[in-house]
Parts: sequence; C-alpha cells; structure tokens
Amino acid sequence: MTDMSISSRISRRAALFGAAAFPVIRIVKGQSRPKNIVISSANGVRACAKAIEVIKGAGDTLDAVIAGVNIQELDPNDTSVGYGGLPNEDGVVELDASCMHGPSRRGGSVGAIRGIKTPSNVAKLVLSETDHMMLVGDGALRFAKDYGFKEEDLLTERSRMAWLTWKREMRDRSGHTNWESGIDAPVTPKKTAELKKLFPHASDELIAWAYEVAARPPTGTINCIALNEKGEMSATTTTSGLAWKIAGRVGDSPIIGGGLWLDQDVGGAGSTGRGEENLRVAGAHTIVENMRHGMTPKEAALDALKRVARNFDNDEKRMQAVDLNFYVLRKDGEYCGASLWNKRSATATAGAIFAICQNDGRSRLENSVYLLERK
Repeated sequence: MTDMSISSRISRRAALFGAAAFPVIRIVKGQSRPKNIVISSANGVRACAKAIEVIKGAGDTLDAVIAGVNIQELDPNDTSVGYGGLPNEDGVVELDASCMHGPSRRGGSVGAIRGIKTPSNVAKLVLSETDHMMLVGDGALRFAKDYGFKEEDLLTERSRMAWLTWKREMRDRSGHTNWESGIDAPVTPKKTAELKKLFPHASDELIAWAYEVAARPPTGTINCIALNEKGEMSATTTTSGLAWKIAGRVGDSPIIGGGLWLDQDVGGAGSTGRGEENLRVAGAHTIVENMRHGMTPKEAALDALKRVARNFDNDEKRMQAVDLNFYVLRKDGEYCGASLWNKRSATATAGAIFAICQNDGRSRLENSVYLLERK
C-alpha cells in the first residue's frame, strides 16, 4: 500500500453524519494473493520489523506478533505497556493482554496481572495450555509463575515519579494535599522544587512530562496484527491501561471482541485509547463483521467510530476527552489505521499514525483516517 494521507479536509459535522463525507483516501485494491504484512499502533515500528523477521523465517504468525510486542513490553521508556507502565492509583502496575491465533481459531487473555513484564506471553499460554479464554488478577499471576515466569517490580523510577506527581496534585477544596510538606514548612516554590529533591537526577523535561501525565492521564497500548503469504493471521494487544486507574480496572485490551478480534477468513482489528468507549461498541468485532459484509477496512473502522460518536449524541464537546484508534488488516492485505480525532489533543501537531512492515523488512509510519477534526 502506498499513501494513506488525507487529501481533503472534511467538516466535523459532515464526518459525523454521513459515509459520503469520508476523507478522500488513495487505497490500493486488495491483492489477489496474500503477502507478508504486519501492522501496529504507532509505538510498534520495532514490533512490526521483528514480526516480519519471524514470519520470513517460517515462524508462526502468533509467535511473530508476540515477539514484536515483547520489545515494547520490556522497554521501560514506553510507559503505556509492560515494564515501566504507569501504575494504578495505588502505585501498582497492572497489565492486560490478549491474543488470537487465526489457524486454530483460538484466543487467550489476562487481565489486571501484576509483576509479569510480558503479559502477552501469558495470554498466549492461556490460549495454548488451557481450555479457558481469560485469567485475571492473582490467578493469572499464579498461572504465570507455574510456567516459570519471574515475578518482578514493574514500577520504574520514571513511572514512580509520575505517580507521586499525580498524588501531589490530588487536593481537597482548600487546595491542601498530604503529599507535600506541611503548612509549618518554610515557604518555597513547592511543586517543581520538591520533585527535584525527590528525583535529583531528573531533567527539567522529565519533570515537565510527569506533570503533564499527572494532569492528563494517558492511555497508550500496543496492538499488532500479522498476515503471512499462506493467508494465516494472528494478533495481540497488550497494555498497562489507563494511568491512575482504580485497582482492578480492566479496559478493552484483554477483552476478546473489544480490544482485539480476528477471523482469518475475513481479517483482524485491534485498538488503543479509551477502552471503555471501545467496549460500548465492541469495536474490534464490529469492524471485522463490517468487513465480512463487504466494507473496506477504512469504511469498517470509520463506521465503528461513528457508533462511538452516536453514544455521545454526536456532541463533540463531550467527546473531547476521548481518544480512540483502530488498526485493521484484511485477509487480502488491505489495511487501515483510523482515529476518532485527527490529533490526540488540542495542542498536538501530528495526527494519529500507525506502523506497517512488509517483505522488505523496513517499518514505516503512515497516517490514519479520522472521523473528527480537532482544531
């Protein structure tokens, strides 16, 4: 596939109310014979390249996508996935993951699992070694340890600093918090100065980032879908979930049919962003079923996003806090990334993007289509 950039502007009202108002996109017709292809969320450039490497080495597509997302799960700088993910409100990192294997038509997932850096691997074990579809919490952790996974502290200094910053910003109506020095302390410019004392090696940029994520809890996640030249498909989604969530909260990522769905007779879809809103439309399953009934990946994804908008009575003001992105790969190799908004926030300069890698082994980023235009 070549260029997926938006070639014409659309009004927000038109985008909400009519399929005829879809952005004009140049899309290559589906190939008559599948080719090796992997797509992912934007943080999956390395994941796509790794997955293609596994596929070209005759590896299974499920092994390929799991190996790909493991890179992000083990990267402490990706604070939306795995090790170093931003924690729940108690300062504990809880992870969710799901996977689906097209050839066997099986799936597996884990929810709210603690202490395991690569939950996608545990989800794969649920798929292959049990007759269950999902394990959660302590049970998921015990299962992982039974299979030799090492329980570890997943909170890094970076994510702990962000959590402490969030705790300090939680104040009563008078502006008081117990997480800063008290009223009897010397008068100092508290916020930045006190954080500098706690984390003396942190840069000004890192402290600024901590305040940003404390004020605007990010979602994140990585989704990855693969197709090989035999027509076999697999997919996975893995995340640390919404930052500062209530302990035990599970979003869409481990919910098969919500944050991930795949039928290799049709294609696959996954998501990142606000999981609660995706669950209200069973987004991944909806997209695949749309394709089953003849929609292109672009049409299928935008239809799911229109259902999200409908749940807000098409009120853009109410939707401002919601970011949601879909990644879609059809069985013939046609693909699409789609976003609720053209930008992740009002101050963002870049629109939603996704990653792709094909036979050449070189990953690249492409623009997503979008439903709404954020000025």
